[in-house]
Amino acid sequence: MQLGLVPTSAQPTPPLHLAPFGLSLAEVKRIAFERNWDLLAANSGVSAAEAQRLIAKEFPNPTFSLATSKIGSHDSGTALGNGLWSRSYDTIFAVNQLIEIGGKRHDRNLSADAGVAGARARFIDARRLLEQGVTKAYIAALLAGENARILNESSRMLRHEREIAQVRLQAGDISDSDEKQIENNADVFELQATSAEAIAAQSRIALEILLGVEKPGGNWTPTDSLAQMSFSAPPIIEAKTNSMRADVLAAEADLKQSKSDLQLQQAMRIPDPTFSILAEHNPPGGGPPEDTVGVGISFPLPLWNWNRGEIKSARAAVEKSSLALAKVRAQWAADIANAQSEFHEANGRLARYQNQILPKSQQVRESVAFAYEKGGASLVDLLQAERADNDARLATAQALADAASAAADFKAATDQASINN
Repeated sequence: MQLGLVPTSAQPTPPLHLAPFGLSLAEVKRIAFERNWDLLAANSGVSAAEAQRLIAKEFPNPTFSLATSKIGSHDSGTALGNGLWSRSYDTIFAVNQLIEIGGKRHDRNLSADAGVAGARARFIDARRLLEQGVTKAYIAALLAGENARILNESSRMLRHEREIAQVRLQAGDISDSDEKQIENNADVFELQATSAEAIAAQSRIALEILLGVEKPGGNWTPTDSLAQMSFSAPPIIEAKTNSMRADVLAAEADLKQSKSDLQLQQAMRIPDPTFSILAEHNPPGGGPPEDTVGVGISFPLPLWNWNRGEIKSARAAVEKSSLALAKVRAQWAADIANAQSEFHEANGRLARYQNQILPKSQQVRESVAFAYEKGGASLVDLLQAERADNDARLATAQALADAASAAADFKAATDQASINN
């Protein structure tokens, strides 16, 4: 991922209200990248940093001063007359310009450039984390919907077994309590399905917050399925000089900025001169006017204040930024290691559920259901087989969601960016 200029918009983002329709994961990401409030705030941070860079590159404005003395005498007129310009007032015009020396402008510009780079890196990192959060929220909504589907399907299977039980009850093969146990178990599955549907709606509402929806309602439906989610891990790319994860780049930019600020504070010990150009108009009491032009220079004397406090504070900021960078780099390595472990465990568990556990549980349920219809299995056997198969299908759905979530975590952990100023 390349980190360059960040687009800004002068117009506020219009409100978004999702109608009852389906959204794919790609569409959800697109909306989030355009409308997420945190991402928009990070984008504003880039604009603020660029404004600070403009300020750092500007020269201080010159100052103009005008001073008139010898005002108020009874005989202010001269041989030139008694007009305002001809009176015996001593008038001085001056233009003063501050010139920064000691590399202050260079250090200030370096600090501003690092501030822009850090703001851009934080924007890209916010986008990385947003993509991860949106993906996992979408997966959570898919999982809740899949759980509701599985539980409703289990309830329908038991309703079918209840119809068979009613026939056997009329034939006197089973007792009335057996038939009611089947009905009770079907009701339990229905209640669990209703709860799962509520959780799915809550998951969709939580995702709408990430999309910048002002009035979330959870009325949309995800069009992707857990089986369609990507379970492949992106390759790990060895970090290069200017290609790292965005949070590491942001920490490096902060360290560079703090070092530039330290150099700036050290340079502040050198006093900056102010050059002046003066013009004096002083009509004499007699004779020709005495207009003069002069130049001057002034600068503060560094006798009492050597900027020691600001330098000490800047050194502490450098040390703090260095520790923060070390911590972020360690966190980057830890995130990759954790993501690898999570990814391999989730995919191994998914493969076992799909290839071993789920086919066996379905086979057992079908065999016991067939035997129960023929009177060769007890009600206890039937209910146990139904519960085991229901649990296996729910666990498989959970494994699918965990594998997809692990892939999203792996992508977020290994994502890299580069800075272009």
